[in-house]
Amino acid sequence: MPQIQNAMEVFKLLDKSNCRLCEEATCLAFAAAVFKGNRKITECPHLEPEVAARYSDGVDQPRTMDQDAEEALRRMQGEIAKVDLAEAAERLGGRHANGKLTLRILGKEFSVDSQGRFATDIHVHGWIAGPVLAYILSGAGKAPSGNWVPLRELKGGKDWHRFFSQRCEKPMKAVADTYTDLFEDMVHLFNGQRVGQHFDADIAVVLHPLPKLPLLVCYWKPDEGMPSDLNLFFDDTAAANLAIEAIYTLGAGMALMFERIAQRHG
Repeated sequence: MPQIQNAMEVFKLLDKSNCRLCEEATCLAFAAAVFKGNRKITECPHLEPEVAARYSDGVDQPRTMDQDAEEALRRMQGEIAKVDLAEAAERLGGRHANGKLTLRILGKEFSVDSQGRFATDIHVHGWIAGPVLAYILSGAGKAPSGNWVPLRELKGGKDWHRFFSQRCEKPMKAVADTYTDLFEDMVHLFNGQRVGQHFDADIAVVLHPLPKLPLLVCYWKPDEGMPSDLNLFFDDTAAANLAIEAIYTLGAGMALMFERIAQRHG
């Protein structure tokens, strides 16, 4: 079955007459319905015979990001069986007992057994589970140096920093601008620590998403016509303890978590 990557690929196969005989408002609307799986491309009355023959069995849609993430999570859970959890606990700043490796995730205990099964008091989101498993499987356990850098200065960070700004820093700044208790929540709910002057920020809080992966949140309040700003900084050892893709996933998930907290309590 031919695979279509997006609705525009369907649209290119149509005659673009907008005849409405398919009962859609336009050919583009019909293309979108085909890509979503709501219509068959062969329902177009003007479709070229060779195109109709090629797509008579339908359109095979590409895998979604969620499907890829779920498959990656299952694969990592299978690989956990090969890990010496006692050694990993010592290497990664956790503890090992009763066949489980336990880590502190934002101040909460998060345990993993040899089958990759989780035990925790917090809801297990993919943005937590994936990075935690990646940390266990490939984290070097390098001790933080205390040298804070933006994501773009980490290994591989140049390819991810624009996405990180859009999906992590900007959403978190929007929350900080409107939800005045954000930084208190970071301290009291997630075991954050207020720290002194860093990068001349008005507010600076250190969080520990993973034991050896600290995160510095710096917020600058609006002042004399200048807008507010928020940036996240990582210890320069971060990429040795967690792959850059997993760091991005973790940051995006935290931004989403803070958005939901603000909606619930703000």
